[in-house]
Amino acid sequence: MDVAAEDGRDERTSPGSLPVTDGRRVPTGPERTDPTTTDPTTTDRPTRSGPLRALALAWPALLGYAAVRAVGLVVLGIWAEARGLSFDALLTDRYDSRWYLQIATLGYDRAENLHSNMAFFPLYPGLVAFFGDSWAMDLRQAAITVSWVAALAAAWGLFAIGNHLQDRRTGVLLAVLWGVVPHAVVENLAYTEAIFTAFAAWALYAVLTERWLTAGVLCLIGGLTRPTASSLVAVVGLAALVALIRRRGPWWRPLVAMLLAPLGWLAFVAWVADRTGRADGWFLIQGKGWNSSFDGGAFTWSRTGDVLDHPSRLAHYLVVLVLLTALTLFVLSIMDRQPWPLLLYSGLLLVTTIGAAGYYHSKGRFLLPAFALLLPVAGALAGARRGRAYPVLILLTAISAYCGGYLMLVWTSSP
Repeated sequence: MDVAAEDGRDERTSPGSLPVTDGRRVPTGPERTDPTTTDPTTTDRPTRSGPLRALALAWPALLGYAAVRAVGLVVLGIWAEARGLSFDALLTDRYDSRWYLQIATLGYDRAENLHSNMAFFPLYPGLVAFFGDSWAMDLRQAAITVSWVAALAAAWGLFAIGNHLQDRRTGVLLAVLWGVVPHAVVENLAYTEAIFTAFAAWALYAVLTERWLTAGVLCLIGGLTRPTASSLVAVVGLAALVALIRRRGPWWRPLVAMLLAPLGWLAFVAWVADRTGRADGWFLIQGKGWNSSFDGGAFTWSRTGDVLDHPSRLAHYLVVLVLLTALTLFVLSIMDRQPWPLLLYSGLLLVTTIGAAGYYHSKGRFLLPAFALLLPVAGALAGARRGRAYPVLILLTAISAYCGGYLMLVWTSSP
C-alpha cells in the first residue's frame, strides 16, 4: 500500500535534524541511529522515494515479522500433527472462519433468526469469494492468502509508523512485536484482525503525514472490515476536521477525507437496516442474536474478578494479562506523548473492548489492531544496547508460539 504524497510538500529531514511529527519535534538522539547504515536519510518517510525504496527500507520488518510468525505456525503444525488434526482445517474451519467462508460461498442470509451472518462485515468474505472464484485456488486457500498478505501489509504499515515517529529500528521492532503478542496466531487465521490492522495502520500513517485523501479512502475501505472500525473512523474524521479548521494545506483535502471516512461502516449498517426492515437491524442482530452489547465495562470487571478469584482456564488468564498490559502500555503511551491520533485510536479500541459485554475469552484478540500500544516497548528495545533485544524477542516468540497452539488445540472456543 503506497501512500504517496498528495500535495508535493518537501518533507525531507536534513542530517542531524529532528523529525517533526504532530506539530512537535521528537527527540531521537545518537542511540536512535540505525547502526546498520550510514545513510542519514534512512529514517525519512519510506514512501517519499517510491515503492521500491519503501520496500528496501521495510524488508527487515517484513522478514522479522514473517520469521516469528513462521515459528508460531511450525509449532502449531507439529502440535496438530501429534493430535492427528489437519493444519489447514485449523486455519480455516474454526468459529468465525466458518461464518466468513459461508458468506463467501452463499452470501448473506435473510436474518430469519437473529443469529444471522449479517453480524459480519463484508470486505474479507468478499475478497475471499473474489480470489476463490477468479484465481487458481479454492475458498480456503483464498481465505488464508488474503489473511497472510494482509498481515504482511499490516507489518509494513507498523514499520512505516515506527520509522516515521522515531527511527528504522523502532519500526522493525514494532512490526516484530505485533507478531509475538499472545493472540498473534489469529493474524494467520481466516479472521479479519489482520486485514483491519493493515487498513488502520496505513490510514493512521496517512493521517500522521497529512495525506488526507489517502487516509479517507483507506478508512472508508477499512470500515467494511469489522465493527471496531468505528474507532478508526472517529480518529480519521476528527483529525481531518482539526486540519480543516487549522487550514493547513489545501482545505478541500481534509474535508473530503472527513466525508469519506465513515462511508464504508455506515453503508454496511444501512444495508443491513434495509435488508431487515429495521433502522437498528445490525445492532439488534449484534445484541440479541450474538449477545454482544456495550455495558461500560461491567461485564469485563465482573468476569475478571471471577477469573482471579476461582480456578480458571489459561485462555482467561491470558485475557487478564493482555487487558492489564494494554492499560499499562496506554499510560506509557501518554507519558511518551504519542501523537494524539494514535492515542485516541488506542483509547477507543480499549473502550470498545473493555466496555463490551460478552465474549470475554476473545478480548485479547479484539485488541490485536491496537498496535500503537506496542510503541513504548518497541522504543525501549530500540534504545537498548545492540543485541539485548534478541533474547527478549526469542522469549516472546516462544511464549507466543505456545499460546497460539494452546488457543487452537486446547482451548475449545474461538481464540
